[in-house]
Amino acid sequence: MTAGSTTLPPGPLLDHRALAKAAQRVDDLLAGLPSHPVRTPEQREAASSALDEIRAMRTDYMEAHAEEIYDALTAGRTRYLRIDELVRTAARAFPGLVPTEEQMTAERARPQAEKEGREIDQGIFLRGIMRARTAGPHLLDAMLRPTPRALRLLPEFTETGVVRMDAVRLERRDGVAYLTLCREDCLNAEDVQQVDDMETAVDLALLDPSVRVGLLRGGEMSHPRHQGRRVFCAGINLKKLSSGDIPLVDFLLRRELGYIHKIVRGVFTDGSWHSRLTDKPWMAAVDSFAIGGGAQLLLVFDHVLAASDAYISLPAATEGIIPGAANFRLTRFTGPRMARQVILGGRQVRADEPDARSLVDEVVSPEEMDAAIGGALARLRGDAVLANRRMVNLAEEPPAEFVQYMAEFALQQALRIYGADVIGKVGRFAAGSA
Repeated sequence: MTAGSTTLPPGPLLDHRALAKAAQRVDDLLAGLPSHPVRTPEQREAASSALDEIRAMRTDYMEAHAEEIYDALTAGRTRYLRIDELVRTAARAFPGLVPTEEQMTAERARPQAEKEGREIDQGIFLRGIMRARTAGPHLLDAMLRPTPRALRLLPEFTETGVVRMDAVRLERRDGVAYLTLCREDCLNAEDVQQVDDMETAVDLALLDPSVRVGLLRGGEMSHPRHQGRRVFCAGINLKKLSSGDIPLVDFLLRRELGYIHKIVRGVFTDGSWHSRLTDKPWMAAVDSFAIGGGAQLLLVFDHVLAASDAYISLPAATEGIIPGAANFRLTRFTGPRMARQVILGGRQVRADEPDARSLVDEVVSPEEMDAAIGGALARLRGDAVLANRRMVNLAEEPPAEFVQYMAEFALQQALRIYGADVIGKVGRFAAGSA
């Protein structure tokens, strides 16, 4: 280890030295091979075999030492590191455990089909941390803290009531935080920018004491097929996934552990004696469609309003990936059979069909949406709503169960985004929509 780096007790340290040496041998092997797309079958087999061996070692090491590693990285859990900070700190402190920043920089420069799949190693590490009895809950708390960007923008928002970002427009009117998804060119398809802007907007809405309730709605589109129409969300940006710009840590995990979980739990503030979290009721209004990640979002809102011509779908399984925490949440809304039809079979649910009532609370004609939003917001501002939604969320989604789901998701989603089927599908989509 480098001078001044974090260390573990003697037993784990000896194990780590063996891991670091084995990881270096694998890195040397990969460095001596041609780039991923032009390797021979024999070279691919050699790389795959070496990676399987070192990943088995990393998995065993994390299972044995996750608590000690996390305590060392967070100074006995006195530091709250977000997942991106945690993996970078681990790379410096324990060489060979997770990819270095240099290795990840090289990965980010490549299309998805040409990467080595080093995010799988980040998934192994984060699965081990989130599985651990004390480290996992502490990491959840770290991810519920407000982002530095939100804290910088908070004085401006409390004074003006307006923050405009690339993907989200945030406005406060009469105690309501209106979050409008405004990526009009791509139908609000999700990418890193949208995740960053959404977490910032959710933080601001939760931190501003003038806000009583939050509303999320899609803005009007300039896309040729939906010119002038409001659209909620078209799901993950498959072009960005194909080009290698949908990262595991900064998108797929940050999205779930960051702003979506903050909508459920609130923002961690170390505040009053009766709660360390500041939470508020949330409403979603769906115009046109909520596809993929848009449909996943609906599962965490306290009231969902949909236009009668809208539809909801979760095509992640047909695309080859895991639809975030929908596998964890959807069954309690729809029951297991319909959940499988939606997740495994890609079933679309029209807002005006009877089965949609398990996913939306209220359906109105498109021209009635604005009036219906006003009525629903008024109901969510009731004095007892906040305490009751907090207790409902605690009963339906205990944090201990959520963190265990996310632990396995960290690895399984990492494996999926490097699956040959996923790379082939998103590559064809990107080529067809170019």
